[in-house]
Amino acid sequence: MLAAMPAFFFEVHTVKRPVAVLLAALSLAVSLPLLAQSYPAKPVRVLIPWPPGGSNDVVGRIVSQKLSESLGQQFVIENRGGAAGTIGADLVAKSAPDGYTVMIHSATHVANAHLYKKLPYDTLKDFAAVAPLAVQVGMLVVHPSMPVRTVKDLVALAKARPGQVVYASSGNGSYVHLTMALLNSMTGTKMIHVPYKGGGPAGIAIVSGETQAMIATIGALYPHLVAKQVRPIAVTSAGRVKQFPEVPTIAESGVPGYEFTAWVGAFAPAGTPKPIVDRLNAEFQKALRDARVSDLLTKQTLDPMFMSPEQFAARLKSDYDKYAKVVKESGATID
Repeated sequence: MLAAMPAFFFEVHTVKRPVAVLLAALSLAVSLPLLAQSYPAKPVRVLIPWPPGGSNDVVGRIVSQKLSESLGQQFVIENRGGAAGTIGADLVAKSAPDGYTVMIHSATHVANAHLYKKLPYDTLKDFAAVAPLAVQVGMLVVHPSMPVRTVKDLVALAKARPGQVVYASSGNGSYVHLTMALLNSMTGTKMIHVPYKGGGPAGIAIVSGETQAMIATIGALYPHLVAKQVRPIAVTSAGRVKQFPEVPTIAESGVPGYEFTAWVGAFAPAGTPKPIVDRLNAEFQKALRDARVSDLLTKQTLDPMFMSPEQFAARLKSDYDKYAKVVKESGATID
């Protein structure tokens, strides 16, 4: 029966298939830019995988409010804290890649890949890098009741009382955890780690005297510093920060070579159309250049960062390798 079919049957269908494929490709090429132009057509969920009060939350809320104003759609904050951001990150990885779910997360996102034996997602493959938002600089602080005013004082006390000085963190594997773990490693001290469910609860713990020391992002510590509820000792950056010029670096305070800064960034589920990723990147950059937004962030030493999605993706890969070394050197583990 097949042999009896006229020759033109094969000719027509042979021609139609490539034409159909070409038309589909042209339609997609036209529709994707139009999709980005009309985006967002409904509210966008901004998932922050940390509780309220930490630097991720601070940055997320400031920038999202500006995007809501400029784009005419609400960017709705949803805090899903727990397990150093891995619970919320898993939700985002499994969300529809349509641009209506955005995650605000820190460099802890890449550190988790080296701290957890198994994650329910692939850190690099299951997320689209949208934009970095702010630099995170850490500050070593102690409770005011502590007889400590310098890094050398803290190291001496910790060595005299091994296992008795307790430090708080925003969770196992967080930037706040790793910075102190690295300090322990580089100074030969044995300060004890107590993880909390986010920067906010960790800050409350040190203010109340439940813990004695902590390295946290200055953005998270800012209200406690202003209220003089904690004593600043040193910063984690290579140079002093302009907002607190009187506070020395950890490196210049007796721990040469110590430098540890991080970032807060925006992500989308892998597979989110590139025009939407590019639109989000442009809108985030526009928001960060707003004088009021920039002032609010810079005041808390969360200086705005500007990169394209491609540059941010390259930074993620570089930091992924960097954190593998930091985790190994610090000896940090998930307790």
